[in-house]
Amino acid sequence: MIRTEHLVKSFDGRIVLNDISVEFDQGKTNLIIGQSGSGKTVLLKSIVGLHMIDSGEIYYDDVLFSGLDFKARKLIRRDVGMIFQGGALLDSSTVEENVKLPLDLFTKQSEEEKLERVNFCLRRVNLQDANGLYPAELSGGMVKRVAIARAIVMNPRYLFCDEPNSGLDPKTSVVIDNLIHEITVEYGMTTIINTHDMNSVMEIGEKIVFLHQGRKWWEGTKQDIFHTDNRELNDFVFASAMAKRAKKVTAID
Repeated sequence: MIRTEHLVKSFDGRIVLNDISVEFDQGKTNLIIGQSGSGKTVLLKSIVGLHMIDSGEIYYDDVLFSGLDFKARKLIRRDVGMIFQGGALLDSSTVEENVKLPLDLFTKQSEEEKLERVNFCLRRVNLQDANGLYPAELSGGMVKRVAIARAIVMNPRYLFCDEPNSGLDPKTSVVIDNLIHEITVEYGMTTIINTHDMNSVMEIGEKIVFLHQGRKWWEGTKQDIFHTDNRELNDFVFASAMAKRAKKVTAID
């Protein structure tokens, strides 16, 4: 479980996150949604510790993460997996080397032990024959699956995903969504996903947090969305549906 209490973050005097208090559940896919500029990426990076917050508290289970020094935070980060928007693979390294990197950095395992874990994770994402390939040889969906394998190679307790479906076609997006949901349940992780994709919300949104103008405007489940009278959330959902329809029509034309 991860929770924030009265979190505030500003840049150059402009408040980007304003009094955000929210709890993200363990073993569930927790989604942060909102328009561009709503603060969702800043919230994700603040929770991970990539942004220093102005005030408030961030807890990882019962540990006050925001109150820890650099050394203590580093210990917790060993329990964190991260899937970046573009995959963030090292172009000059093979799939095997990319997935093995966290083990090289944070463990003293033998090469045999590392390779065994890498192969397990690659099998888990259905890439068991991709060890020797380079990122340039992979499709967009394969890049994301390699990124997932690397994110889980340390058997993390917390998983953060920044727009994991960015640039993917709808069919591949569903595959990635389902894979993230499966490993969340399988490992009992606290998974937080930053997304603007309403398909992801409807597919795997067990808990949804909607940000609007830097504030937590609404939270609930994907079922609750159909019954909410929250005008800003309804506008966001409607706009997302229209954008998806326009994109589909353009692709057909």
